[in-house]
Amino acid sequence: MAGGNGSAALERIALVAPYDYAYRGGVNTHINSLARTYEEFGLYVRVIAACSETDNPPELLINASASTLPFQYSGSTAYVSLSARAYGRIRDVLKREAFDVVHLHEPLTPAIPFLALLHSQVLNVGTFHSYRDSRFSLYQAARALKPLMDKLDGRVAVSPAAKEYVSRYFPGDYVVIPNGINYEYLSAPGVPPIQRFSDGRPSILFVGRLDKRKGFKYLMEAFETVKRAVPEVRLIAVGGFTAEEAKEFAEFAAEHRLPDVHLVGRVSDDDLRSFYHTCDVVCVPSTGFESFGYILIEGMAAGKPVVASDIAGYRFVLQHERQGLLVPPKSPSAIAESLIRLLRHPGERRAMGRAGRQRAAEFAWTRVARTLLDYYEELNHRQRKREPAWYLTD
Repeated sequence: MAGGNGSAALERIALVAPYDYAYRGGVNTHINSLARTYEEFGLYVRVIAACSETDNPPELLINASASTLPFQYSGSTAYVSLSARAYGRIRDVLKREAFDVVHLHEPLTPAIPFLALLHSQVLNVGTFHSYRDSRFSLYQAARALKPLMDKLDGRVAVSPAAKEYVSRYFPGDYVVIPNGINYEYLSAPGVPPIQRFSDGRPSILFVGRLDKRKGFKYLMEAFETVKRAVPEVRLIAVGGFTAEEAKEFAEFAAEHRLPDVHLVGRVSDDDLRSFYHTCDVVCVPSTGFESFGYILIEGMAAGKPVVASDIAGYRFVLQHERQGLLVPPKSPSAIAESLIRLLRHPGERRAMGRAGRQRAAEFAWTRVARTLLDYYEELNHRQRKREPAWYLTD
């Protein structure tokens, strides 16, 4: 048996994060939002993670290690813990907290999810977020990691692309349950705009890090063409990047005489929502390796059309010509053409924005969280049916 505690009530849930919880990113945002939604449902939930921020730790966190290291992966940087001390800490936490469900995100990531799965004796659920276009170390590791994968009672993929990727190396039964968004918050009417950009001029919004795979350089190159066609347009970039990381793009804007490029950097959740509601088009030019489209759905929830790369994870979220436009990755000319089209046709922008709100509602966290809870119950029911009677009465 892989896990399962024979209990009908699943009220104590551990969410295990693979990356440093001090850094905002798609997976950590997913876990944090899911934890808060479960708490709103009246469940006891804790996040087990490494977290380098010890002075002001996030709510609901059980910090398994304050030591993390950067790891370069597919054009992005992730911070993970390799601390040997986490072994005993996680073992003790699981024993003390007596969770009913241990829900691991990227369960084969060293060391926190890996160790939690190793120690867990209850119902184990793994969510797989990653998607890669080519073979990665999972291929070489598949045979060695199979015993750990066999401890999973349930396997979730956040999109068909993520399912296809992981099942290539670890065949088995997977369900697709997507990431969620705070739809009610993002789609709320009357959101105050960002005042300095609320002057009637059209704005293109980029949200994210400036990692190579996010493709911002292609948007910058496209913006030259867009600016010639729509002289009053501006480009705004917000997300988890520093002034130093933005320096090369600031230099590009200066060299190419593009004064309307605003590299804002990190903003609060409330300001991010206002940026979505202030802009006219959201652009997501990632080059690949994306299993899902958080930014697409957030922009759609705010009623904005989206221009995004035509990659597997984004095709799952956005229907071309319905909620926005899909363009070939790494193509500044295609990005520019699509942005110019939408900027010149406000009626088309409004129609796509309305369709985007409808699509985004399908990813509301309350809906996604209840689907996950139903899945836990289904798995638990299967476990109880196949448990021998002596175990049930022990």
